[in-house]
Amino acid sequence: LAQASNRFQRRASPRMRRLAAAMSLTMKTTCGDINLRLRPDSAPVTCEYIVKAVKDGLYNGKNFYRSDFVIQCGLHGSGVSPPGNLPVNETKNGVFVSNTRGTCAIAHWDVPDCGNTEFFINLQENAHLDTAYGGYCVFAEVADDASFATVDRIAQEVKAKGGVAISQVVAS
Repeated sequence: LAQASNRFQRRASPRMRRLAAAMSLTMKTTCGDINLRLRPDSAPVTCEYIVKAVKDGLYNGKNFYRSDFVIQCGLHGSGVSPPGNLPVNETKNGVFVSNTRGTCAIAHWDVPDCGNTEFFINLQENAHLDTAYGGYCVFAEVADDASFATVDRIAQEVKAKGGVAISQVVAS
């Protein structure tokens, strides 16, 4: 493993080395923590954009506000503008990751290259999102069973109460 890591560090671009240093996010919510494992092999530009938004504190004090086949969060309804749109939808650029239960993908309108800080966590297999409107780019995945339990609690709370607060998101 150490040898593989060293080879990665020698061959990786500066962007990938920065992302490797912040390979996970922890979302602290009123329902518990969600640990997310970033997928820079699938979406390096998207991971870098999300990590910057996290480090800028953009998700702190926001909410999960949608719960149907996904739970969704971002700046929606907060009065805060996103720091611009992602320059590209990376759905087909890196290692392809399908929108399966527990994967996190960038939300966007019906134009594929307009995603920003809005993202969702899939509550079920959503393969139709792999191709709809150019595809919804997976950039992370739920990392552990406790986080899956929190995701399910959030889905229930959003349906019952309309939202779940995110107190803080940290990159580590």
